Amino acid sequence: MVSASWLLLLGLCFSASAGGEQRGGGKPSEPRRLQSGGDEERHVLERTELSKRSAALNEQTCTALSGVEAALLNNTNTFTFKVRTMGSLSLAWVGDGSGVLLVLTTFQVPLFMMRFGQSNLYRSEDYGKTFQDVTHLINHTFIQTEFGIAISPDQSGKVILTGDVSDIGGFRLFRSQDFGLTFVSNDLPFEPLIQMLYNPGDCNTLLTLSITSELWLSEDFGATWRKIHDSVLTSLSSCLDDKGMLELRKTVDYGRSFQTIATRVYSFVLGGRFVFASIMTGMGTERMIHVSVDGGELWNMAQLPTVNHEQFYSILAANQDMIFMHVDDPGDSGVGTIYVSDDRGTVFSKSLERHLYTTTGSDTDFTAIASLRGVYMTSVLTEDDAVETVITYDQGAKWETLHRPQNSHCSTDTCRLHIHASYSTTMRMNVPMLPLSQPNAVGLILAHGSVGDAESALSPDVYVSDDGGYTWLLALRGPHHYAILDSGGLLVAMEHSNSPVNQIKFSTDEGQCWHTYNFTNDPLHFSGMDSEPGSRSMNVSLWGYRNDFSKWVVITVDFRKLLTRDCNEGDYVQWLAHSADPSGSNDGCVLGYKETFLRLRKDSVCWNGRDYAVTKKLSPCPCTVDDYHCDFGYYRPANSSECVEQEEMKGRPLEFCLNGTTEQLQTMTAFSHSHKAPFSVIVPHSFLQI
Repeated sequence: MVSASWLLLLGLCFSASAGGEQRGGGKPSEPRRLQSGGDEERHVLERTELSKRSAALNEQTCTALSGVEAALLNNTNTFTFKVRTMGSLSLAWVGDGSGVLLVLTTFQVPLFMMRFGQSNLYRSEDYGKTFQDVTHLINHTFIQTEFGIAISPDQSGKVILTGDVSDIGGFRLFRSQDFGLTFVSNDLPFEPLIQMLYNPGDCNTLLTLSITSELWLSEDFGATWRKIHDSVLTSLSSCLDDKGMLELRKTVDYGRSFQTIATRVYSFVLGGRFVFASIMTGMGTERMIHVSVDGGELWNMAQLPTVNHEQFYSILAANQDMIFMHVDDPGDSGVGTIYVSDDRGTVFSKSLERHLYTTTGSDTDFTAIASLRGVYMTSVLTEDDAVETVITYDQGAKWETLHRPQNSHCSTDTCRLHIHASYSTTMRMNVPMLPLSQPNAVGLILAHGSVGDAESALSPDVYVSDDGGYTWLLALRGPHHYAILDSGGLLVAMEHSNSPVNQIKFSTDEGQCWHTYNFTNDPLHFSGMDSEPGSRSMNVSLWGYRNDFSKWVVITVDFRKLLTRDCNEGDYVQWLAHSADPSGSNDGCVLGYKETFLRLRKDSVCWNGRDYAVTKKLSPCPCTVDDYHCDFGYYRPANSSECVEQEEMKGRPLEFCLNGTTEQLQTMTAFSHSHKAPFSVIVPHSFLQI
């Protein structure tokens, strides 16, 4: 059954900043934009082999692949767009495995300057090798960058473009249900503020906001619209007088009726099955978190510190069973504390102190590693004000620093690897890409990093981990753009440079050895790399422009002919995840079970294929102290397994309110002051400040 439930934050003022409380990563389905000028025994054997090969990289022991030039030269396609490089390009893949890529030229200039301009639309059916100019399908309409291309999340081929129509002074919707092959249009009865939003459960149902704070809904894929509410907020940035005076309302019948489920609301977010609302306490500017697991019918007070108007809460990650919550420290310190919840979302354990989350840069390095269960990375600010990367392998129960890569030249005992993420980009360091991992490329992580006693200000290098962050390898010198193809069977990278480039690098052994291919004789000012989402494709598109800066150029390289055979059973080996001590009987046991995967051998040069599926075996195992989160009122210091009582909680009864009743917290485990962590995998949530 399709859910018709919507949660809306309603108030008396409205901000023109769409998606206002989102911080950090953007929407997963948001189209990519390019700017002109933008900058077991077998397991033990594999680890030993990796160590030897890693140490020998500087000795040039990698063997060249035969026939690279011939295989790739005949599968490299160049397309030059007729439009100039002013404005930006929005790229959007339509469907899963369809090969359809839409490219739209958009603009961020005042409308009066572009009243008689137009956007250009191009369509490819072969993964970006060739394009057709289909601008006539949108009647040469001008489309603003903030509207871009709206692709339905159900992979059904639905596409929406929102255009400004100069001759009528209004807005027109262009709708496609056949992967952008054809479009039908209709004029809108309002001026939209944000891109059209799909209901994930029924993509024929759309929602959007107008510039006059009205909420509009369509149940027939945008053909007809009706206004369902006034005074709707997406952001509080310009509503200072009304913070804490808002109401949270819910509709379960697509806006035909509304129910008020919370008052004195400062803000709210959804995370998994939880609804979190930041509620004013009535004591000055203090507010606290209330949580509901039934859509707002019943609320409980979360056991988290209160914050004032200078502080914030932020959901870092969420799923159906638990939440990672950042609570900002008082003052302008730029740090806070990460708490993890129980499965009720009410009782929280202190997970990590001095977590770096700047209010000025509004960015955090918190990264969910998609390639291995339970793994997260982030940065802390040490007592001597150095930025340091820490990692957890058990959903926040214990954090530790990263060890230096085995093939690095740093030999001091305090030498560690620091991973560059959002904070580094905020500080305008030379970091063109954030850490990258994919669920179907088990254990694999690519990231920019620096090795030293603290964060190095020098140009970072690219590091690779093939075991979910336990060990790291220096893979490429200097900053690069990179992508995972063929479920990890192929990695590609492009040097990040201000000069024109003509060389792409690729690896068939998870980043241990890299090969090069000259994809053009006419170097390109490189703007970005793009491949189909899901990391199953064998095609990568390189975008940029020539020396005359006049027109966009895309060069697509198809690596399928390089891998001359399909992978077979003999190409895969068993690999035990989280293996740190192969001689121990409990090796690989995390959160109550072991996971053994079938992974591609590093010396196998073959094609996993689009239908490749991760194969794993689960084995229950005894829990250890590291499988437990510290109880409320206790915390585990970094690099320690012991739960220590928080200073501010000493002598206080450990009570909390649940369903209107005061409950006493009890420790009922063999491990003092701790409780078992939820077992399920957490997926990353957009960083949402509340």
